[in-house]
Amino acid sequence: MSKPRMCPNCRAFVDPKEKICPYCDNPLGETYAKRAARQGGGFGGIIPDTHVTTFIILFVNLAMFVAMLLLSQKLGMASLFSIDGRVAELFGAKVRYNILVEHQWWRLATAGFLHAGLFHFGMNSWVLFDLGAAAEYTYGTSRYLVIYFVSNVFGFWASLFWTPAQSLGASAALCGLIGALMAGAKRTGQSMAWSFYMRWMIIIVVLGLIVPYIDQAAHLGGFVAGYAVGWIASSPRVNRNIESLWKAAATLATLGTVAALAIAYSNVLRAL
Repeated sequence: MSKPRMCPNCRAFVDPKEKICPYCDNPLGETYAKRAARQGGGFGGIIPDTHVTTFIILFVNLAMFVAMLLLSQKLGMASLFSIDGRVAELFGAKVRYNILVEHQWWRLATAGFLHAGLFHFGMNSWVLFDLGAAAEYTYGTSRYLVIYFVSNVFGFWASLFWTPAQSLGASAALCGLIGALMAGAKRTGQSMAWSFYMRWMIIIVVLGLIVPYIDQAAHLGGFVAGYAVGWIASSPRVNRNIESLWKAAATLATLGTVAALAIAYSNVLRAL
């Protein structure tokens, strides 16, 4: 099944093979993927332009995972497959007490960049590589960033009130990407795409019922937030003001996330 693309004129989802948008009758021009192939893509052609943002997020996740491993080793708690909970807390995992009592709300943003072990990191990276590329290709960079960061925060916000247990991982944001892709497909009548991503969500929910310690609240919170933002992002109404708003929202979301990661870094330094 070909992944739908978004018309740059009316924001409707259309078949990538279409030359003329069937909704607004405007020419679609080159797809981002074809333009990336022609221009060479980012980082010397190694990464297609359509995936650059996804690769940056993957790199941040990798950097955080390596940093957690190094600190675990320094503290004598090194384990490639299971990061110690105290190390995860230092780096910004979601912990109800720290957030509600110590008012460390930045943890709602940082928890999504941490992972509990190699398997956890590897699985989420694989899914992000697939879903992130699809969402980035479909929505463009600004909308994609807003969807990802908002889903991440709302996922852990839902988890905060559902369970006091420590929680971390990119899956809240990943479920948000699924929700956004489903919302866009639903809004534009792409039933096959909707069914495809619905199967993704069903698999995640079933795994959550089978595997202990999976944070279902974070998954569902991220999904709902992603669906809501995706519904707005796929609106056929488009003009320069709307595009400017999305760019501004993406900038604010990115700066907020960077600030949260900086606070987490200072938190680790204070503990050393």
